[in-house]
Amino acid sequence: MKNTNIEKVAEKLVKAFLTNKTINPISVKYCKTMKEAEKLRKLCESKVKQPIIGFKAAGTSIPVLKKLGEKEPFYASIFKSNVLKSGKSVKVNSYTLGIELEVGYLIKKDFFQSKGSINFKNIHKYISHMMPAIEVVGYRQKKKGIKFLGDLCSDFGVNVKFVIGKKSKYKKINFGKLQSSIENKKINQLVKGHTNTVYINPLNSLKFVLNKLKKDQITLDKDFYIFTGSTVGVTPILGKGIYQGKIEKLGSVKTKII
Repeated sequence: MKNTNIEKVAEKLVKAFLTNKTINPISVKYCKTMKEAEKLRKLCESKVKQPIIGFKAAGTSIPVLKKLGEKEPFYASIFKSNVLKSGKSVKVNSYTLGIELEVGYLIKKDFFQSKGSINFKNIHKYISHMMPAIEVVGYRQKKKGIKFLGDLCSDFGVNVKFVIGKKSKYKKINFGKLQSSIENKKINQLVKGHTNTVYINPLNSLKFVLNKLKKDQITLDKDFYIFTGSTVGVTPILGKGIYQGKIEKLGSVKTKII
């Protein structure tokens, strides 16, 4: 028998996701524990009839995880309609949490035929490209702030849009030692960051997501993206205009916030 309450909540969230609108906050019972939040996230994602082209890691700041009483991040699906090229515009509202700058990877579809777990020895052969990416994060609900990691998980991972910078062929570099920054020159806002804030490093975050995909028996028939978490935290959007992110050795990416 279906849980009609969670079905109704999922339908409301999915409608808000597809129409780019906000709804009243969902019950805290779907957010308080990651078990319930994951259940709702997966149900919502199953109801979206759009191509999945990748996945994001979320909750990758270890200090934030400890503060929220959680032991590990989570992942969420990224749908094709939520991915843009560098320079494209993103519309925000009062429930937008902020903007993030991330290391992204393009993963070969051969990964889904791999046997055993992914580790730091075998992970490299599945990565074809790397890139900087901006994520604009926000709720589909009329609520602000974060009390539980499940607040983020239950709401599609709070992904509004991903904006992808130029892809470059993958090279083995030290992903835990890269400087980063995001800037809006128009309003004189500059936030500096570092890749070592991303679950030890972005490659470790990538490994986490890939092993979760294996555990959940997720498969795709094309190469796909993994976005590994913010190098600059959740940076508040203090004004409209161009936000440009830069990650050492990976390049730059920008979006116009409107």
